[in-house]
Amino acid sequence: MTDLASPLIRTPALPSRLPQVGTTIFTVMSALAAEVGAVNLGQGFPDFDCDPRLLQHVSEAMAAGFNQYPPMPGVPALRQAVAAKTEALYGHAYSPDTEITVTAGATQAILTAVLACVHPGDEVIVLEPCYDSYGPNVELAGGVVVRVPLLPGTFRPDLPRIAAAITPRTRALVVNSPHNPTATVWTRAEMLQLAEILAPTEVLLISDEVYEHMVYDGVPHVSASSIPALAARAFVVSSFGKTFHVTGWKVGTVAAPAPLTAEFRKVHQFNVFTVNTPMQHALARYLQDPRPYRELPAFYQRKRDLFRAGLAKTRLKLLPSAGSYFQSVDYSAVSSLNEADFCQWLTREVGVAAIPISAFYDAGFEQGFARLCFAKKDETLNAALARLARL
Repeated sequence: MTDLASPLIRTPALPSRLPQVGTTIFTVMSALAAEVGAVNLGQGFPDFDCDPRLLQHVSEAMAAGFNQYPPMPGVPALRQAVAAKTEALYGHAYSPDTEITVTAGATQAILTAVLACVHPGDEVIVLEPCYDSYGPNVELAGGVVVRVPLLPGTFRPDLPRIAAAITPRTRALVVNSPHNPTATVWTRAEMLQLAEILAPTEVLLISDEVYEHMVYDGVPHVSASSIPALAARAFVVSSFGKTFHVTGWKVGTVAAPAPLTAEFRKVHQFNVFTVNTPMQHALARYLQDPRPYRELPAFYQRKRDLFRAGLAKTRLKLLPSAGSYFQSVDYSAVSSLNEADFCQWLTREVGVAAIPISAFYDAGFEQGFARLCFAKKDETLNAALARLARL
């Protein structure tokens, strides 16, 4: 018998499925913020709690015995509530039985949609800058990532370039509005143009709408669900974590036509199968009152305006923030450092953590921009602004 301490025992080599992927910028900057005691406006999560009523609903669900596996697609009451909410907001009627699936957050939802529809060699268009999971998801499915930049400076969709990127091998397009990281919101005219571009194709749409209820200045969120030609080919992704300030719960949904949902659920049942039961029951009950999500734009717009007013007193130049809970800034009047180095400097020397916009591009793209998150308590924002006032 080989001695357990023998040098002959070794761990087998494992070729990486994602050889280019390392530690995310969010982990790096959050760790640095903790190390130096900086105000963390880098990672996008609230530092305040959710509505106590929602927590009470969870406790009551657990006490009522809702602690075992729910149905694979999700608790029926929650799927019914999501279908009713979507129809009320966007005018599209999804079947809760065959077209709504509860997921373990939006990130799992997007990966599952990609795995369900992308075959080896298929092309998937992503619009940069973009959330960092999109590209690796496509690569895990054996697909080819086709990167199309949003228009520099404004970050509006370059629709002619999107159209030019479509080939017979294109399987899907991923869009995100309201947009992370740039806070851009697609207009209805842009969504209708996208529908015209996709109409003659078999291209599927993965519409990441996790910030759907965070839109400001009267600008509406135009869901893919609200445009029949897009809804017919779309996986529409939403997030209770973002909407109700419970990002750690990791509960989201996907709405899609029945044939697409059938394929989505085939993958879903083998990567998570089901999602936290008492949270689903609590959310179903909480959704009976539409006020929490209907009041969310005003709640976050007040925070955005407070934050922008403070930033306007610095040498940082404000970029528009029409949606999401992010504010990007042009720091060119402050520093000539590249974006990653500037964010490191800002964290260490000023005491405020930010994320470089270049991190949302596969090959990087230096514009002198950084992203800050204003989903924070007023005292957190004021503490950050007091430090940023030195700029």
